[in-house]
Amino acid sequence: MAKQQTAKHQATPQAETTTEIPVRRRILDAAFAAFMDQGFAATSTLEIATRARASKRELYALFGSKQEMLVACIGERATRLKIPHDWSEPRDVDALAGTLIAFGTRLLHETSEPAVVAMFRLAIAEATRAPEVAGVLNKVGLEAGRAALHDIMSRACSAGLLAGNPAEMAALFTGMLWGNQMVRLLLGIAQRPDPRELSDCAEAATRAVLQLHGARR
Repeated sequence: MAKQQTAKHQATPQAETTTEIPVRRRILDAAFAAFMDQGFAATSTLEIATRARASKRELYALFGSKQEMLVACIGERATRLKIPHDWSEPRDVDALAGTLIAFGTRLLHETSEPAVVAMFRLAIAEATRAPEVAGVLNKVGLEAGRAALHDIMSRACSAGLLAGNPAEMAALFTGMLWGNQMVRLLLGIAQRPDPRELSDCAEAATRAVLQLHGARR
């Protein structure tokens, strides 16, 4: 009897914690976990509702379809890849270098975050059965980062600090940033780089861009 009372006492806080979590949050967490475990195509809305301890009525009231849940799941995590467009206007080479290093370090930090790596793995796993996963990830997250970097390169060209095609310079910069590190992370054969390593990679990518595309005066 005492054991039953103890078990009941221990179960109560857990039940209260579950009910205190908003339904939308529970559904999104359950959906992402299910997508990762079973794949997007193989996951049913019933499975998601069961994991979330929610009814299918609640699920469809918040999200019209499984696709909408996928978009919301990726959208929340892909915001880590969105780089703000409020970088200061580069006035000289040193200022440009500082901007690119800061940009590159942040991009590497956010992209190597475990939840973001998990998104890439999901997109790769579902590339054939559910190509919309990759489409959502690209549109919601990656395009924002590319646009911000393109903007930095364009402003640097306008200021006479760089010479060349902004899109090509942006591609060079991102390629130098990662090398084969992202592939190693996706395969699970590498640890997430520490802050010093991230900064070193960003500095190396910045030097490459400035050496190859620095405006000659």
